[in-house]
Amino acid sequence: MLYPLSMTEVELIVPARDMVGVTRTLAGQMGFHQIDTSYLSTDNKLKPTESWPQRAATYTALERKITSAMRVLNIDRTPPPPVDQMNAIEIEDAQPVVDGIDAEIHAVTDRRAEEQKKLEQNQNFLAQLEPISDLDVDISSLRNSRYVFTTIGTIPCENMERLRMSLVRIPFAMLTLREGPHEAVVWVAGLQSQADILERALRSAYLNSLTMPESYKGTLVEVTAAIRREIDSSQARFRELDEQLLQLRKKYESQLQSLFWQVNAGRILADAIAHFGKLQHTYIIFGWVPAIRLPLLIERLKVVSKSIVIETFPVRRAGVASDVPVTLSNNRLLRPFQELVTTFAQPRYDEIDPTILMAITFPILFGAMFGDVGHGIELALVGLLLTSGRVKFLRALSGLGRLITICGVSAALFGFLYGSFFGLENVVPALWFHPINNILTILAFSVGAGIFLLTVGYLIGILNAWIARDWGRFFFDHNGLAGLVLYWSLLGIVASIAIKNFPIPTAILVLLAVVAGVAVMFSEIWKHMLENIHPLVEGGLGTYLIQVIFEMFETLIAYLSNSLSYMRVGAFAVAHAGLSSVFFILAELVSPGHGIGYWIVVVIGNIFIIGFEGLIVGIQTMRLEYYEFFSKFFRGGGLRSQPLSLRSSVEDYSG
Repeated sequence: MLYPLSMTEVELIVPARDMVGVTRTLAGQMGFHQIDTSYLSTDNKLKPTESWPQRAATYTALERKITSAMRVLNIDRTPPPPVDQMNAIEIEDAQPVVDGIDAEIHAVTDRRAEEQKKLEQNQNFLAQLEPISDLDVDISSLRNSRYVFTTIGTIPCENMERLRMSLVRIPFAMLTLREGPHEAVVWVAGLQSQADILERALRSAYLNSLTMPESYKGTLVEVTAAIRREIDSSQARFRELDEQLLQLRKKYESQLQSLFWQVNAGRILADAIAHFGKLQHTYIIFGWVPAIRLPLLIERLKVVSKSIVIETFPVRRAGVASDVPVTLSNNRLLRPFQELVTTFAQPRYDEIDPTILMAITFPILFGAMFGDVGHGIELALVGLLLTSGRVKFLRALSGLGRLITICGVSAALFGFLYGSFFGLENVVPALWFHPINNILTILAFSVGAGIFLLTVGYLIGILNAWIARDWGRFFFDHNGLAGLVLYWSLLGIVASIAIKNFPIPTAILVLLAVVAGVAVMFSEIWKHMLENIHPLVEGGLGTYLIQVIFEMFETLIAYLSNSLSYMRVGAFAVAHAGLSSVFFILAELVSPGHGIGYWIVVVIGNIFIIGFEGLIVGIQTMRLEYYEFFSKFFRGGGLRSQPLSLRSSVEDYSG
């Protein structure tokens, strides 16, 4: 659509008995944008069990429990059912079911966590014992000695001498039980009365002491064997517990998937009602609805509630407040370009939705810079693969699939115009010309196309100002009528100097430029005069003159830079052909006989061009759209419509 959907403000007074049914109707596919009216509530004597904020919080807690249970059991969330089949479950019905399932799962997971902790401890003990497991030492001799402090552990070899030097003033003994290239197993003994000194010295030497539970007795060989038996037993119990979780998954999978959406719907309804205004026996609801959906909404509301009071206030685009929510309605093909637009800014209610313009200009600019039949087809296939979602680790990029596919098709079409196939210019005949052989021509066409797009941008900006009835911006803004006249008169002056017998006299063009320049330069004064705002100039005349001179200089620089920025379209078209030829030259150097090395270089080159150059061209295309084209007409700053929907809170689900 050319504009965002026309909106109508709706005010409802609903009897309390019909409130849930009315809310369900508003949460259908009506596009109802709710306004918080809870500040209008006058009935503060509600029972705690009737508190909708409390119910919403309870639903949220249940939803988190269900999500946690599904994560533990590795259950994927199914796609949400159709809106007309989204049934909210009562808290009283959901709570015992969810708590029961949660208790069963926790009974298994808690045992599993305990077993995991025990297994990790035993594995840690075994790792400490393995280097010395064959020593004939009784583990009990290392414990609870009344007079002798003793320990066994591993120490870096380079720290052994430092340990001896640090303990030279106290009686101690250190025996090397085994020495490796980097670590040694040592036995250290000393007086129990000097245990603190010994422990500090051992820590400073990074000795990793052997620590064993009291239950382990016997020689190191016996203790090691006992630990291995416990590890085997823990792993067997792990398998049993995993099997129990698998059985719980089979038992509760469909029930949890259904419960999730039922609880989710209940939370959305409760949260919406919590933000309605509550009088003694009625609720007050304010919001916005797309005008095209209003008749159907009114019809359904009157079916649900015979006593409902409905007031509607259609909103014109001219002179509207900035709080009117903006609803964009573009088809699936245009949706990727709508995302590009909203990434930059949300359109205002009183300006044209630039999605269609983006859908036309973005693929053209991309294809012109990346024109190649082979690379374009490859890029389109990559886009189709992303759109399909078949590759699991690429599903996060599926939203870009359609955009990449369209850009790939455009690149292939421009490849036919350029006669380029994987960088080769002797395979496909050029329907237009080869950019690398006509550099000045392609650059000139790029600048000409840029001037055309900038002019279109100026015209759309003027149209937006007319729609908003902002006559100051319409006539005098640097992106308004005066700005367009100034831009084209400056272009005409340059053309009259460069072209002999130019049809428009230079003097007329200079006069137009001066008049338009004065209009743009002092646009603030003219706007204030139109709107009867006084004073016409704020901050002093001298300061204002300095400001407008610099702003005018900036405007003239912007005219030049914006026009020349489009030269990069031709530059990238030339660079693409040159970069492709470089990889073929490298392939020839690696394997002149076109052996396996030749094709490896060619494949790597193609991957580089598709990935790296494609990314750069995409970024440059966005820059031309956002900063050159959009800046002429697109102000943005609109309020995004957030329709009340039983599906809206979970847009990206895993399925």
